[in-house]
Amino acid sequence: MKKVTVTIESQSGLHARPASTLVAKAQQFESEIFIEKAGAEINAKSIIGILGLGVSYLDEITVTCTGDDEDIAIEAMKTLIEEVLKHQ
Repeated sequence: MKKVTVTIESQSGLHARPASTLVAKAQQFESEIFIEKAGAEINAKSIIGILGLGVSYLDEITVTCTGDDEDIAIEAMKTLIEEVLKHQ
């Protein structure tokens, strides 16, 4: 299991477009991928789950990956959140 905590730097948080980008990335991996915010944990492969978390600007989320490709998955998710989604 791999974990990383990241801060959402997108001014609009994880609204529909970045949430769908995040789900698409998560679905590329066999690992189970979860996102946690303030004690609530959801499957990162579920857009409804991500939108339901209500992730806003400067919120901290924890991404957890468990599975055969967890090393690659955790790095890809971290990079996506920190570098790509902050511009959406």
